[in-house]
Amino acid sequence: MSTESSNSPVSSSSASSAASGHIPMIVLVGLGAGFLSGLFGVGGGILIVPGLVLVAKLDQRIAHGTSLAAVLPIAASSMVTYWAQDHIDWPVVLFLAIGAVAGAVLGTKLLNVLPHRTLAVAFATLLVVSAIRLFLADSGTGRDDLDVFMAVLLVVVGVLTGILAGLLGVGGGIIMVPAMMMLFHIPPVIAKGTSLGVIIPTAIMGTWRNRTKKNVDFLAAAIVGVSGILAAIAGGWISGRMSDTLSNVLFASLLSVVALRLVLQIRREDRATAKQAGSGK
Repeated sequence: MSTESSNSPVSSSSASSAASGHIPMIVLVGLGAGFLSGLFGVGGGILIVPGLVLVAKLDQRIAHGTSLAAVLPIAASSMVTYWAQDHIDWPVVLFLAIGAVAGAVLGTKLLNVLPHRTLAVAFATLLVVSAIRLFLADSGTGRDDLDVFMAVLLVVVGVLTGILAGLLGVGGGIIMVPAMMMLFHIPPVIAKGTSLGVIIPTAIMGTWRNRTKKNVDFLAAAIVGVSGILAAIAGGWISGRMSDTLSNVLFASLLSVVALRLVLQIRREDRATAKQAGSGK
């Protein structure tokens, strides 16, 4: 589907009718995304986007925009669970969010400038390296006192998170959680809760920008978001009682899955490009 078709009002209307015909399956997508968000401190887009494309037959671009809108209630309910257990580092949230919002805006501007394939390969490699580190990591001992250097580094991590999320369509939590654990020695459960605090303003900014371009199916977003709330609370409750070792292993497994998904996406794009080049001869 062309970009012009994806951005048109007709496309948005047809997407809504497609969503309304698959409500039970979309509810299951919301339940899975909510549990994933609560357990790992991520937005859940890794499940929402392919779920909406496969189940509701939404266009890929609209599925990404819808995912960001659906993430808001899911991430908010997950965050409340972590907040109730005092598992959010609010100063870290502030500096990461400043960078992430700026990075998300910059990422959309760089979308047609930077080489997508090279970025995807580099990011998949980074995810695999991070997964290996997490498999071998010990429990976080807690960050040092926040100083100017750490504040600047957090903003830089936030900017990179926002850019990669905007360019590659991956959730910010996939990047922020291991970064907090490995760079700042923040315990896994606090890194997850802190990540959720950053995801919310980033998702608000992304949803606002997608709405202006008619890239959001609000019916599907509402179904996914509402159905994922209770599952997100349950996932957050379980995460708060999980050992650091188990948490590291599970998150490393999640990173490996995301890396594999990116590699498969690259292969599909390469085959499509080769097929198009062959048909043009």
